[in-house]
Amino acid sequence: MDYLASLAADPAVWAALATLIAMEVVLGIDNLIFISILTNKLPEAQRSRGRRLGISMALILRLGLLGTVAFIVQLTTPLFSLFGHGISWRDLILIAGGLFLVWKATKEIHHNVDPDPGDDMFEKRSATIGFGAAVTQILLLDLVFSIDSIITAVGMTDHIPVMVIAVLVAVGVMLVAADPLGNFIHRNPTIVMLALGFLLLIGTTLIAEGFGAHIPKGYVYAAMAFSAFVEGLNMFARRARRAKGGPGPAHD
Repeated sequence: MDYLASLAADPAVWAALATLIAMEVVLGIDNLIFISILTNKLPEAQRSRGRRLGISMALILRLGLLGTVAFIVQLTTPLFSLFGHGISWRDLILIAGGLFLVWKATKEIHHNVDPDPGDDMFEKRSATIGFGAAVTQILLLDLVFSIDSIITAVGMTDHIPVMVIAVLVAVGVMLVAADPLGNFIHRNPTIVMLALGFLLLIGTTLIAEGFGAHIPKGYVYAAMAFSAFVEGLNMFARRARRAKGGPGPAHD
């Protein structure tokens, strides 16, 4: 109790908490976009349950990883050098996660552009996905994002309670936003392609980070925000045309 009271009385701790919550919420956007796109391929009755399960697994993973902070920090120790950069377990995890995101986003873009591709290099059918397969893919990306999130949090504060509160708040925001975001993406076909483009960007960033090329997150999220703003203007323009009786897509 004395330890918690001393933390509560320290303004620096509150500042670190506010910063960490903001960072965790922003980092959670990546995870949430992936979960929304993947669960939208499930039958409608299973989508909300899939989103809640995916986010719950993210919470369990992050809280579990917080209990092994000492081990997680060791993941940044270089194992070998490649192109003059020391590659650690964290780097390998980021590279693997980034490659998976790039592959997944490319496959989904391919099937959105050509909904009936037949037998190709991706797979025979892609209109739907099994619940177990969706949960497995969400769990894999949850692990990548959770490790990156915890390592970043450790670099900002040494206090585990602060990290726990930040994770709980961020996951709470994800739970609230999951269904509205998923439904919005499902109702707007152009948003689906934009979100898949975001996943490509995020995957490429993870790969670059794994190879030691640090890309400031602010640049990435600024590009995503600008793209979303432009698409929002396009949506308003299409609705205005429809209101005047002009041509426009059936759904926005």
